Amino acid sequence: MLLVLLVLVLCAAAGIGAYATTRAARHVDAAPSTTPPPPPPSAYLGASDAPTPAPTPTSTPDRAAGVTRALAAPLAAGGLGQRVRATVLDVTTGVALLDRTGAVPAAPASTAKLLTAAALLTVRQPTDRITTTVRAGANGAVVLVGGGDPTLSGATTGDPPYAGAARLRDLASQLRAAGVRPTRVLVDDSLFTGPDVSPSWAAEDVPTDYGAAITAVMTDGGRDTPDATIRSATPDLAAGHELAAALGVPDAPVARGRAAAGATTLARVRSAPFATLIGQMLQESDNVIAECLARQVALTEHRAPSFLGAAASVRTVLTGIGLDPGAGLVDGSGLAAADRVSPRVLAGVLRAVATRPGLSAIVGGLPVAAWSGTLADRYVTGSARSGAGIVRAKTGTLSGVSALAGLVHDRSGRLLAFAIIADRAGSTAAAEAALDAVAARLADCGCG
Repeated sequence: MLLVLLVLVLCAAAGIGAYATTRAARHVDAAPSTTPPPPPPSAYLGASDAPTPAPTPTSTPDRAAGVTRALAAPLAAGGLGQRVRATVLDVTTGVALLDRTGAVPAAPASTAKLLTAAALLTVRQPTDRITTTVRAGANGAVVLVGGGDPTLSGATTGDPPYAGAARLRDLASQLRAAGVRPTRVLVDDSLFTGPDVSPSWAAEDVPTDYGAAITAVMTDGGRDTPDATIRSATPDLAAGHELAAALGVPDAPVARGRAAAGATTLARVRSAPFATLIGQMLQESDNVIAECLARQVALTEHRAPSFLGAAASVRTVLTGIGLDPGAGLVDGSGLAAADRVSPRVLAGVLRAVATRPGLSAIVGGLPVAAWSGTLADRYVTGSARSGAGIVRAKTGTLSGVSALAGLVHDRSGRLLAFAIIADRAGSTAAAEAALDAVAARLADCGCG
């Protein structure tokens, strides 16, 4: 069982997207030679060479007092603003070693993606994939039917933006092999319901480099072209045009439509496994992947695959494993300023990730301090450098909000889950530096 678990986690770590890989490589080129390589994900699941002694009941109060003392100064840093909520859990025992109004919900920003990832792997397997098909339409049309794969790529040469992505060109090859030359292309994104832009998002969020309309048919994370910086307000139609071009009929009309019941399937492709998609979501904090994966939870739970239905499904699934996030989650990405999740719930999700075999692939997807993803350029200066290569965490940033939630071994080898939300922060850079100092202090702590 341990071997299977390690294989799943290492596969997840290897499957991060090209965006994360490129960013990490740039950072490594400039990183100080003293930056240690990240430990393998297996170390975060209790498989390190040195066994971790189980804490005794009498040691718990001393450890909690030690953690409280160690974090008092970094949690009081001016960069975190006037209100900071935090929870630190001992992963082995589940005991709270620090709880600073940790039960009070706050805006989680992108740390909410941890909830989406945990819910998905509670109801689905890390090896599951999403299928996209092309079906026969009327009067010479073909219908591109979305299964909700946000990483389907329109790239015709080179590597797609997301590693392991299915490609439109493969659909086109299958169609050409079958002698299909369509007169028009329809895109069927009827799998998803409700608005394609959340009413809880700011008006300026779509289209941006971080936000797109959420449709069941899209390519390259909701981009009109694989190399586009700004994502699309109509990614479904953009995908239809890319398919027409791949079929050699770039001027063919493209419109939204529905595949008829029982329509012949002419071609199909499958996404990378869920474990890979989760890693890509977490590494670069990809809101579009998050919203599509949250809808996969809703589909599995037979709920409406909409913003509200997906959020409700994530809440229900997590409540079923003892991690009730409350009613404050309104999307799957944390982009909504109205989202509310407590640090205690976030830390509890991370403890579940580290202790439940079915969720272990998430560990390999977490950014590593000074090494990968959204933490590639952090933990490289000052006191935070002691956390380089050791802290694995999900970042979160909104206007006035900075958050960090992750896993770290302390100096005695004990695994800790932590979550910190500063929801009255000023400068993002100052808040991030302060959060990094807190996590690095946990890594340094031999607290009892």
